Amino acid sequence: MGRKSNKYQNKFITFAVTFLLMFTGFYYLGLSYVPLELYDTQTMPADKTEDFYVTQWCKTDFGRKEAVLWDMTRVDCLTKDYAIEFDFAKKWAESVGQSLYYAELTHKKPAVVLILKNWTDLRYVKRVERLNKNIQIFLVKAF
Repeated sequence: MGRKSNKYQNKFITFAVTFLLMFTGFYYLGLSYVPLELYDTQTMPADKTEDFYVTQWCKTDFGRKEAVLWDMTRVDCLTKDYAIEFDFAKKWAESVGQSLYYAELTHKKPAVVLILKNWTDLRYVKRVERLNKNIQIFLVKAF
């Protein structure tokens, strides 16, 4: 009798652990989901420098590239409405900080362009969303 109940107990524990692992995995994937149609996304060639993407995005009719501010810092792209900072998605925090700083100095809205090198970089977009600082997010799909 003892062995049979022990066998069912082991099966139940295995089932419970499997269920919990699957649930946490689905929950994590749900937190990371970012529908691309919510963002202005441009597809550009892969394996280029940040400057290449800035040049492609910030044409003269759209804004000023590398606008120098009074404290000698440079905004990657300064438009009529936005102070835009470009960076690869892994450096999302740096781009957010710079964009907020430039927006404060220029009295414009902050914006970031995150350059995605692969699908897993979407998790960094979610991190910017969670800040809830009214930062406009643009994406460059470079893969």
